Amino acid sequence: MNNDHFMLKLIEEELAEDPFNREMCTRFPPEPNGYLHIGSAYAIHTNYMVAASFGGKFHLRFDDTNPLKEDITYVNAIIEDIKWLGYDPKEHIYYGSDYSDAIYRSAVKLIEDGKAYVCDLSPSEMTDYRGTLTEPGRNSPYRDRTVEECLLLFGEMKAGAYLAAAKVLRARIDMSSPNMNMRDPVLYRIIHAEHYRTGDEWCIYPMYDFAHPIQDAIEGITYSLCSIEFKDHRPLYDWVLHELETPSPPRQREFGRLSLTGVVTSKRFLRQLVEGGHVDGWDDPRLPTLRGLRRRGFTPESIRRFITEIGSIRAQSTVDISLLDHCLRQELKGTTVSVMGVLRPLKVVITNYPEGQMELLTIENNSENPELGSREVPFSRTIYVEQDDFMESPPAGFHRLSPGMEVRLKGAYFIRCEHVIKDAMTGEIVELHVTYDPRTKSGSGFSERKVKGTIHWVSVEHTVSVDVHLYDKLLYSDAPPEENEDWSERLNTESLTILRNAMVEPYIRDVGIEHKFQFFRHGYFCTDSKLSSAERLVFNRIVPLKDTWNKR
Repeated sequence: MNNDHFMLKLIEEELAEDPFNREMCTRFPPEPNGYLHIGSAYAIHTNYMVAASFGGKFHLRFDDTNPLKEDITYVNAIIEDIKWLGYDPKEHIYYGSDYSDAIYRSAVKLIEDGKAYVCDLSPSEMTDYRGTLTEPGRNSPYRDRTVEECLLLFGEMKAGAYLAAAKVLRARIDMSSPNMNMRDPVLYRIIHAEHYRTGDEWCIYPMYDFAHPIQDAIEGITYSLCSIEFKDHRPLYDWVLHELETPSPPRQREFGRLSLTGVVTSKRFLRQLVEGGHVDGWDDPRLPTLRGLRRRGFTPESIRRFITEIGSIRAQSTVDISLLDHCLRQELKGTTVSVMGVLRPLKVVITNYPEGQMELLTIENNSENPELGSREVPFSRTIYVEQDDFMESPPAGFHRLSPGMEVRLKGAYFIRCEHVIKDAMTGEIVELHVTYDPRTKSGSGFSERKVKGTIHWVSVEHTVSVDVHLYDKLLYSDAPPEENEDWSERLNTESLTILRNAMVEPYIRDVGIEHKFQFFRHGYFCTDSKLSSAERLVFNRIVPLKDTWNKR
């Protein structure tokens, strides 16, 4: 076993001293009230990796005990995203709501054992009674209710006799505990809302800290692997299992929480962005949701590679997002076909090239992977080049096209700029007239002279017009926003640039739309699965070619 990961080392040492009498079993327990994001991927990987390393099982269990926010749409999306990511739980998909009867019986047992009571304090009163980090809490005036009275009241709560927040069931532990989570935490609350699975069968629902250990015990989980913010909740997890006399109880252990520079992964803040109309839904390519990354063009292999590169995280950690981009480039550079796409077209007429003539020129599909072969690209008298590849008065060191300067067209000929045609009204450059040297065709062996610059192009007569979306980071700051903060103050207004009528070679249309490509000098692109159609292709730039992580 490769136990370089701290969690594997920890578990291996614990099992050597105190083994379980059952196989390893871990779980990922998302609440179906939103979509998975890149931080979720790290948690999924950690649970899946531990189970696989010990030859065990991995469960997907939905923590669906709050009907106010949950929906089957999220359930289906989470299942699809986890399978796409490569961590398929197969038949091991479970729902916390299926254990409602067992969890209720557990609560009744705690009441009968004098370990839980029904409390009538309002939420604000409970906060006041709870105390602070430096001051102990105070016992609720309802803490000494008898077992019989609490059983009666809890039964009435279940029967729907009370309004929401009128009563709660609390654990009877220690209001002076230095751990705030142990100061008589709430176990059940009243919620009058229809549940997406159980309908109106229940009007009381368990808190996560109470349901979590019971669900783990029911499923035979051995290790409940949680992110680091649940470390202070571990004593309550153990208390519940101990008081319920759980044989061979599961063990909760914690790993670090993953954050990325330039993105917000909080589900609450992501929801504000979506519901506020600041982005194009949960699958907006600028969001760190798995849906957004997938639509942008990230591959599951690149995300798994990124998580593996990060390795062990013991505490809250922020990773530079350029590492994620680097892992994606490493994944794409040897597998994508390199094509010519002109994003901001400038028309060029080759005045000495025969009118009406077209020839097919051979271009390598990928210079780093000869196995991808080559293709033929049509060449004609009129072509498009990038506007940025021409300067009328270039500075020193500019090696592209300018008046009197010669460059190579990629895979084609040398051309020289002879005339610049401008709009008479605006003075804007609208067309270049150039000449070509037929002796300089690529592969002809001509070596009389050299040129320093090579630019890409597409034939006007054979081009395909597409829309291109270029992305930058969505937020100026990745710090959690203040309460009621105006999102518009931190949104990058240039996070999305839309280029209409970019021109690409016909190969892109001919191979279909479910492909990824490298556009020469521009980066890696894919078709937008939401906006593209057979009639009009929309391309998202997945990532530019520049690799800032490699430079570091």
